[in-house]
Amino acid sequence: FIGFGPFGEHTVNASWVAVQELAKKAIPGVIIVIQEIPVEYDTVKKQVPQLWEDVNPQLVIHVGVSKEANAITLEQQAHNDGYKRLDVLKTCPSNNCCVDGADECLVSSINMEKVCSDVNSSGLEVKAVVSHDPGRYLCDFSYFVSLHIDRSKSAFVHVPPLGKPYTGLELADGLEQETTQVRNCIH
Repeated sequence: FIGFGPFGEHTVNASWVAVQELAKKAIPGVIIVIQEIPVEYDTVKKQVPQLWEDVNPQLVIHVGVSKEANAITLEQQAHNDGYKRLDVLKTCPSNNCCVDGADECLVSSINMEKVCSDVNSSGLEVKAVVSHDPGRYLCDFSYFVSLHIDRSKSAFVHVPPLGKPYTGLELADGLEQETTQVRNCIH
């Protein structure tokens, strides 16, 4: 699981809190590896592929915070270009692009509509929705990097800020359920 560090108004990033809470749980058959990545394009471009190489994961789930979210938002795709928003170092990627020469958009082969339906029928307080626009910032950027490596084992989840409406533990419960459903889709 990849969570993000602070940026802008998010002095405590709900994604990192949720991922840390999730790491405290015991999910049968799952070894959870978590990593906090700064909201920096160059760091994402280096650390995400390195994580894939070092861990050789069965699944990589990126988790980011979105002030517009009021549910766990399952992203179906990511974009390669249009990255004009400055990161915490006040930089953008060259050519406003993630991977030179790659497709404009990559779609996860994980059926997020099914995952969403399964999460919402699980009985949890946390609800899920599906999105097709992760926002052309570091969340979209990091997801594209992973999709470019392996579309069949990459997922991205946006969470709302803490307390709007969920706690870190409630978000972790939602991520746990989402992880279970994603694993069912890829196995």
